[in-house]
Amino acid sequence: MKYEFMKAMDFRHACKVFDKTKKIPADDMNYILEAGRKSPSSFGMEAWKFLVITNEALKAKLRPVCWDQEQITSCSHLVIVLAGIDSAKVESGMPEKRFKRREMPQETFDFYMNIYAEHLKQTLSSDENIYAWTAKQSYIAAGNMMTAAAFAGIDSCPIEGFEKAKVEEILGLDSSKYQVAMVLPFGYRINEQSEQLRLPFEEVVEFID
Repeated sequence: MKYEFMKAMDFRHACKVFDKTKKIPADDMNYILEAGRKSPSSFGMEAWKFLVITNEALKAKLRPVCWDQEQITSCSHLVIVLAGIDSAKVESGMPEKRFKRREMPQETFDFYMNIYAEHLKQTLSSDENIYAWTAKQSYIAAGNMMTAAAFAGIDSCPIEGFEKAKVEEILGLDSSKYQVAMVLPFGYRINEQSEQLRLPFEEVVEFID
């Protein structure tokens, strides 16, 4: 089974043009989104949200502020990966709700709340710092979604080339609650996969005994 996983890793590439005539079945798309939902996050905060866009007019409106990249309009499903802002703040009450999903003594709960607030004091000091932290978390979910898609023979392309404020404006986002971390289209390739270029294993991995 582990080698099947590596086949998916070999299959995955940053697809530049999708086949507009092919649409991802709903159950396959839900499977991809589930891989994101079940991803790990720091302190288990799950400070993310996934907007799934299939509306062609909206995709066309977003394309110019995403560096006019063809993937935006040729994909089957355009997922906007959002990083949570307000939900990460202690005063929002969400960290408390997240911790209380597990039964624990009050002293254990108090310990977790204290370590969360103290450990992340600097991180939680501004929306900008929170975004830097939660966007990083959301990339774990995005990576899992891309690999899950590849395992099912579905292509993707992680996109950071976009005008963040304009994308958020078009989507009508309240940036005090969520901000755009990544634009992530899914679909089926129309061209042959380009050669996968990676640094040698020995150059990337160092074992320390």
